[in-house]
Amino acid sequence: MQLTTPVNIAPSPLRIDHQTPLLLVGSCFTDEIGARLQAAGFDCLCNPFGTLYNPFSIARCLEKAFSDEAIGSEYLVRHDGLWHSWLHHGRFSGPDREEVLQGCNAAIHATHRFLQRQPFILCTFGTAYTFFLNDPSAAPALQGQPVANCHKLPAALFHRRCLSVAEIVDCWQPLLHALSATVIFTVSPIRHLADGAHGNQLSKGTLLLATDQLLQTTDHLGYFESYEILLDELRDYRFYARDMCHPSDLAVDIIWERFQQTYMADETRNLVRQKEKEWRQRQHRPLHLTL
Repeated sequence: MQLTTPVNIAPSPLRIDHQTPLLLVGSCFTDEIGARLQAAGFDCLCNPFGTLYNPFSIARCLEKAFSDEAIGSEYLVRHDGLWHSWLHHGRFSGPDREEVLQGCNAAIHATHRFLQRQPFILCTFGTAYTFFLNDPSAAPALQGQPVANCHKLPAALFHRRCLSVAEIVDCWQPLLHALSATVIFTVSPIRHLADGAHGNQLSKGTLLLATDQLLQTTDHLGYFESYEILLDELRDYRFYARDMCHPSDLAVDIIWERFQQTYMADETRNLVRQKEKEWRQRQHRPLHLTL
């Protein structure tokens, strides 16, 4: 009796090994896979701008990094005693404006240097719903522009809508041409239920259609079916965390194993197991210390 519907993924011609620099950008699912890649000894730069969810914000950050274009203070906003960047995640926020600005630009410059190494880019789209700035006090150049994070500012300062497939494709095509890098796209399996179950499906469907169109532009692009593995193959709440939206550790482990099968040769996977074992040993804390 077959109790699952396996998602069959053929091994990709795009191969990753421990000599491959990896730049990971996107939603919090990126952090999960990035943590496993780092534990397995890969050379990774994971979410240098912090967690990003929508395709527009991810693209804008990569554009800034590619051109090594620093942002000015107009990109910062003060709220609840902290300065925040419209381009970055809240982990860059802080009470000192200059320190926040320096941290944001340091991330842009570090990513620029990493891009010069011609890394594989793993990009995870989280949602097609995007916030656009509608704050009269903001700089004119930022009016109507997408923001990576609202930083808990009043909803009246934003206009929120679902991007179209054409908008995502038009935004990403010139960027992919400029980067001239191998990019592996995936759509996050994390459910964004704030928009309702139907809204979440519309968002994910938009991302899937846009990614499919982008894949037609060059042979150096790939798509990894993390969304399909969780939604179609695992398809059980035991594979979800307590919030019933994020995948459980077991689900991420299964997707991580399938990622290895798709993009890594047997020799690389054997080394992954060795590196993971060494990493677990380093995390071990002895109960008793002897002098």
